Amino acid sequence: MPKFKVSYAPSVRRLPSYLLLAKQAQEHGDEYISGTLIALELSLEPIQVRKDLSITGIAGKPKRGYPVVPLISAIESYLNWDKRVDAIVVGAGNLGSALSGFPGFKQHGLYIVAGFDADPGKVGSTIHDSPVYPISQLAERIVSMNIAVAILTVPSANAQDVATILVSAGIKAIWNFTNVKLKVPDDVVVQNEDLSSGYAMLSMKRRIKSALMLDDAD
Repeated sequence: MPKFKVSYAPSVRRLPSYLLLAKQAQEHGDEYISGTLIALELSLEPIQVRKDLSITGIAGKPKRGYPVVPLISAIESYLNWDKRVDAIVVGAGNLGSALSGFPGFKQHGLYIVAGFDADPGKVGSTIHDSPVYPISQLAERIVSMNIAVAILTVPSANAQDVATILVSAGIKAIWNFTNVKLKVPDDVVVQNEDLSSGYAMLSMKRRIKSALMLDDAD
């Protein structure tokens, strides 16, 4: 099992971009892809690319770069994307439905096999071919379906209560799309995706960009 350190987090966030470029190179029939080309495509320094990829255990060859097929395998293995992981979406509303239909998940081994919701109008339906069950069946279904990951898209007011049920049922990984800081045991990992924070960053970048353009126009 590859080791992971908190300091690796920025590198891990860049690995999917490296993987995409490697797969594009594979489609073009290229045997190698250079770290310099990757850096140029992603506006990074070549030394940063080499540092990032080193955590996967792969090394490039002088004057040739990284062998494409082994590079793809190394990144996918490091991210555990070469293995199937079954997940559920808890909260079958607009966001939950959109996430369930994202085709990129299956390409990386993540299969959303069911949804759960408290709304009787949604129970019994399907979201992108995945059945929607009542949230009252959450614990028993997690056990019977051997679920590894829960994607949380419920209203914030219900987030902690649902997270507690998930943990009690044996879930060890929660992808949290609510704005609630969940309280979970130390052996449960939580990845928070705060869409409001993301939009705040986008708004600020737009503001700065507009200000710079105005300065240039003066």
